[in-house]
Amino acid sequence: MTTFAGSRWWIVGASFGLGRALALALAREGADVIASARSADALAELARAQPGIKPLPVDVTDPGAVAAAVERAGAVDGLLYAAGDYEPMSARAWRPGVAEQVAAVNFIGALTVLSHVVPAMVARGKGRIVLIGSLAGFRGLPGAIGYGASKAALMHLAENLRVDLTGTGVTVQCINPGFIATRLTARNDFRMPQIMTPDEAACRTLRAIRSGRFSVSFPAPFAWLFTLGRHLPVALFQALVR
Repeated sequence: MTTFAGSRWWIVGASFGLGRALALALAREGADVIASARSADALAELARAQPGIKPLPVDVTDPGAVAAAVERAGAVDGLLYAAGDYEPMSARAWRPGVAEQVAAVNFIGALTVLSHVVPAMVARGKGRIVLIGSLAGFRGLPGAIGYGASKAALMHLAENLRVDLTGTGVTVQCINPGFIATRLTARNDFRMPQIMTPDEAACRTLRAIRSGRFSVSFPAPFAWLFTLGRHLPVALFQALVR
């Protein structure tokens, strides 16, 4: 894919951060963008900011709302799942319900959306699915109960989709960014190496989509620690990141 002009994309998780930046970037390149998230007000503001964006509020944790949104969205050339929740939490200070909510948005919500979108794309024999994973999904990290596991599950799901959909005309990609300056990462109380703005991360994400590669992680060299770290003994890797 070298151009987005004339294509129709549904971005789930478009109200803030990377999802919002991607909606704006795609619309500027001539794509018709359906922007979804829970916040109707944020989506309305986004649509006012850039022509070519249609707001479609939806709560991905509500299966009925997702089904209704799929009907309203109609056929799309690409689905970009960027919905994300995050709450720093250590197993030593586990709070009931927090990890469950994070997983409901980051992973279960993706399953719910894809359960409608994938069969439709397969039936048409074309489409593109882009899942936003995270460097945090490669190995277990401190203080990431809920978030790390949900992103790891999403990245594993991308591999499942890739192998199952080979030859169907449906392309699957998994994009794994590092730290992005958003209202969610503002909750962190530690140094975040090579933190990116949402616009920087969106530019890298579109470049990754254009590349056609299944899995792309950034920014280097920070991403190398995680991609290569999969092959290190877990104790050594966790000592390095701690």
